[in-house]
Amino acid sequence: MANGSEVVHGFPHLDTVHRAITALYRRLSADGVLTYTASVAPADIALGDDEDLHLGAQRVARTLVRHLRLPEARMVVSFREMEHAAAVELEAGPEYFVELNDRFRRHRRDIGAALAHEITHVLLHRLDLGFPGHRDNELLTDTVTTYLGAGWLLLDAFREDGMSSQKLGYLTPEEFGYVLALRALVFDEDPSPWFTSPQAYEAYGRGRERALREARRPPLAGAGWARRHRYVKERRLGRAGPDAPYAFEGAGGSLRVSFPCPTCHQRIRVPATGRRIRARCGLCGTVLDCEP
Repeated sequence: MANGSEVVHGFPHLDTVHRAITALYRRLSADGVLTYTASVAPADIALGDDEDLHLGAQRVARTLVRHLRLPEARMVVSFREMEHAAAVELEAGPEYFVELNDRFRRHRRDIGAALAHEITHVLLHRLDLGFPGHRDNELLTDTVTTYLGAGWLLLDAFREDGMSSQKLGYLTPEEFGYVLALRALVFDEDPSPWFTSPQAYEAYGRGRERALREARRPPLAGAGWARRHRYVKERRLGRAGPDAPYAFEGAGGSLRVSFPCPTCHQRIRVPATGRRIRARCGLCGTVLDCEP
C-alpha cells in the first residue's frame, strides 16, 4: 500500500503479468476463465456511511467469495493497526480470517479493493497456483484478481495529486489498466464507467492503448505498415531484432515464427511463409488472423 509515498508508473512488470495470465489459463482452462464473464458490480461492494462497518465488510467479503467461485466459507473480517493494507489467514479453513488496516475504518470506499486482493489469495491457495518469491506471487494475485473481474476495485483505489497519493496492490496503475483492457477485449466489457478516481480512468486509458498496440503486432494481420515492413525485412534475414515480440526458428522453407498469443500469452508457432493464414491458440482457443 503506497500512502503518501511516490507511486511507480509505467509497465515494469509485464513479463510477470504475462506469465500470470498464461498460468491462469493453464490452471482453469479457457472454459474455466470464461465462467467469469461479468465483473463484480459497483453496487454490490459499496459500503454506505450508515452501514455497520463490520457487517458491511462481511457482506462485501461474501460477495467477493461468490464472485470468485469459492465455496461458501465464512470470511471473518477485522481491523487493526498494521504496515500493509491487509492480510489473510490461509491455513485455518473452513473459515478464513482477513485483517484490514485500521485506515479503512475511515476509507470505506476502498474496503472492497483490499478484500478482493486477499480473497484472491484464498482462490490461488485452493487452486495450488503460485509463483516463487513474494513479489512475483503478489503480482500474480493482482493480475488474477483483475483478470477475473474484481481488480478494477484496486485500480479505482488509486488517487494522486500534488500533495498526496494512495495506491493498493503491487501492479502499477497502468499495469492494472493493461490487464483490465486485456479482460475487456476477451469479455467485450467496458469498465471505464465504474471508476470514481480520475487518475484510475487515465491509467486505464494508458493500459488500454498498450493492449491495443500489442493486438496489432506482426505477424498478426492487423499490424501497421511500419511494423510490417520491419517484420518482412527480419523474416528475410531469418533473425528478429532484440526488442521484437516474435522470434524465428529454422531456415529456408522450414522457417517458422513464434509469437505470444495476445489473449493468453502462450507462444504460438506457425510457418513463416508470408501467406495469410488463421492460427488457433492451443491454450485459450483464440483464432488469430496472421500474415507470417
